[in-house]
Amino acid sequence: MLPRGRPRALGAAALLLLLILIGFFLFGGDLACERREQRGPGSFPCALTPRVLPDGDPSVDHPGHSRSDCVPLRPLPHKCELLHVAIVCAGHNTSRDVITLVKSMLFYRKNPLHLHLVTDAVARSILETLFHTWMVPAVRVSFYDADELKAGASPGPSALLPTCPALSFLPGLMARPSHPQPQVSWIPNKHYSGLYGLMKLVLPGVLPPDLVRVIVLDTDVTFASDIAELWALFAHFSDGQVIGLVENQSDWYLGNLWRNHRPWPALGRGFNTGVILLQLDRLRQTGWEQMWKLTAAQELLTLPATSLADQDIFNAVIKGHPGLVQPLPCVWNVQLSDHTLAERCYLEAADLKVIHWNSPKKLRVKNKHVEFFRNLYLTFLEYDGNLLRRGLFGCPSPPSPEAEQLQRALAQLNEEDACFEFRQQQLTVHRVHVTFLPHEPPPSRPHDVTLVAHLSMDRLQMLEALCRHWPGPMSLALYLTDAEAQQFLRFVEASVVLSARSDVAYHVVYREGPLYPINQLRNVALAQALTPYVFLSDVDFLPSYSLYDYLRASIGQLELGRGRKAALVVPAFETLHYHFTFPSSKAELLALLDAGSLSTFRYHEWPRGYAPTDYARWREAQAPYRVQWEADYEPYVVVPRDCPRYDPRFVGFGWNKVAHIVELDAQEYELLVLPEAFTIHLPHTPSLDISRFHSNPTYSECLQALKDEFHQDLSRHYGAAALKYLTALQQPRGPT
Repeated sequence: MLPRGRPRALGAAALLLLLILIGFFLFGGDLACERREQRGPGSFPCALTPRVLPDGDPSVDHPGHSRSDCVPLRPLPHKCELLHVAIVCAGHNTSRDVITLVKSMLFYRKNPLHLHLVTDAVARSILETLFHTWMVPAVRVSFYDADELKAGASPGPSALLPTCPALSFLPGLMARPSHPQPQVSWIPNKHYSGLYGLMKLVLPGVLPPDLVRVIVLDTDVTFASDIAELWALFAHFSDGQVIGLVENQSDWYLGNLWRNHRPWPALGRGFNTGVILLQLDRLRQTGWEQMWKLTAAQELLTLPATSLADQDIFNAVIKGHPGLVQPLPCVWNVQLSDHTLAERCYLEAADLKVIHWNSPKKLRVKNKHVEFFRNLYLTFLEYDGNLLRRGLFGCPSPPSPEAEQLQRALAQLNEEDACFEFRQQQLTVHRVHVTFLPHEPPPSRPHDVTLVAHLSMDRLQMLEALCRHWPGPMSLALYLTDAEAQQFLRFVEASVVLSARSDVAYHVVYREGPLYPINQLRNVALAQALTPYVFLSDVDFLPSYSLYDYLRASIGQLELGRGRKAALVVPAFETLHYHFTFPSSKAELLALLDAGSLSTFRYHEWPRGYAPTDYARWREAQAPYRVQWEADYEPYVVVPRDCPRYDPRFVGFGWNKVAHIVELDAQEYELLVLPEAFTIHLPHTPSLDISRFHSNPTYSECLQALKDEFHQDLSRHYGAAALKYLTALQQPRGPT
């Protein structure tokens, strides 16, 4: 039984609710919007577009702009609607920025994404490999050649344009030429982004003609919200509006930053193009290409160049056609430039949606909330990208053929299998970021050799010594977490030796799983080598100072480039001393060997691995000599770049190089020992996998199972020719 008075209270509440609903429908939601407006200019989701005026009052009208309006909320796009994002990217460093940006988008997103990436050859190589190996569900990636845009594309007709001798230099606006003309290279640009900073202007003609709308982003932005909220702002466009932009948050276009400062024309403060909403179908209908090219050409008659790349031209067009632009809420592009007034945009840093690091100083820019912004950026910079491989809730998307095949293989694994860890690691697809740092390909030489190796964070200190010993190109695969990759970046930048080397290519393979994927790492480094020959080494070996030149000379003398298949053996030695004088010649090495300061590699632990090199013969040898394959032989060799790849099933410790030498012998490579070559292993703490091998019997049993499977595959592939390996390998052997 209800207490007395409850029905009356319920009736009053119902009446109040009814009045609220009536008021809402009568006033179209203005009351709710007004309440949000009272929270301050940075509030959202009410789509306010406060103006950053000189007196700091966002409510004062400004010539050329309408007063800040509160637009009723629009629903988010359907959770399965595909959102399109376009980004222009060139070079190694910008590719790293794109990855951080994409991480921030993926973290918050709830919709499928289609990324349209306009890249140069370097960025495409990096990002194509990364997205292929990242295997993020519900993300499509398309690439467009930025270099073709620089070189030129066939321009459209120009029947609507007046004849003007002063504009005769302008490509695409006069009569159609007989050959492609440059799209943006005719525009002088002082901005550090170069020609790539102008390519957003040509996106309507570059992107697929059936693509209706797209969000365009600079590479130096970080999301703090779901990109679907930004996409929803397309609903605010009127029929004539084709471009959505946030107002520029500095005095740049007012022309009062310094004496004789003369910016390009803009509507009031102008707009920033770090975040753009493009209504592509309407842009094409308005003749966008002719419009921006004519505007740019006219301004360049009196201005020497653009200072802010595409942003100057966008603003000049909008100045003449203000009806094209839909102002966006300032929180969708909070600009941290050198002269930023972004602090007037918001009340609390947590209100922000997109942070734009548009100062050359980047993270060192001054702002009272810069620590908050910096921490958000660093969170995504070091965020484990493997965690973003999750599917979208309630929006199933078909996996790629590779992902589907992987899922089937993983489903067939038995978690009760003692070797489940090994088999799962073999199937793991690691994210790969090739050429993580700027890299200059070596000049083409007929007998050039790249040193190929791999390492993890605990071997990083060996890189400087390796660079001092090997002056030639190197291709190194590093097994790191996202956070460790940033530590590595800082390590290289702080090293005089490493930062001076542009011919060392570093490829980050992101850590996933408990076992070290040693042969997968070797294959990544090997695939990225650019010279005709490779020296397959390990990072804890230092080659003799003259080895690089000696190998190139030997390859020429042995005429390996004329169809002769050979693996040149570099004899391996080791020292137990952390500090010793490295021998400068074979004679000095033999003296250290006789004195006991050096020994042949693994002489006491694993002699079978290197004994076939025949060190006694090597002491006296004056010319290369041939040795025969023997069971468990695993020398360090120089081979052509197109040699067989390492067997990726071998992870952790054991038999990884042995299997590769077996493969070389099966393919009839000669094993030739070089008489003046040597490399020396440096002491270090044992790896975790070696410790597990020695302490865990199951580890050894699983390694034996992998070897047996390798033998079976060898027989299926080579038939009767594999019998000698099966016979030799039936006897009990050591670990590797």
